[in-house]
Amino acid sequence: MRLVNPTDFEILDALADGKRNNAANLAVELDKNRDYINTRLPELSDHNLVDKIGPSEQSGLYAITDRGRAALVLREDYEDTDDFEALIETHRANHSET
Repeated sequence: MRLVNPTDFEILDALADGKRNNAANLAVELDKNRDYINTRLPELSDHNLVDKIGPSEQSGLYAITDRGRAALVLREDYEDTDDFEALIETHRANHSET
């Protein structure tokens, strides 16, 4: 998993409040180009860090996932690991509710 640092983490952080949001709002909040945010959200979704949610398929709304929250917790370790995805999964396994 290759993320764009810091942009991808900034997107995850902006969604960490648990509210859903779209590229236009995130672009304003992060002071980034909307088209660029529109390219990053599907990438984050492909890595299961965010989910594209409704109410309609075309709404463009995204919400952070548990994997996305774990990625934020582990953000400082991102540059120091060759397998960030495995680090996320280990973190989630160690912190999951039983």
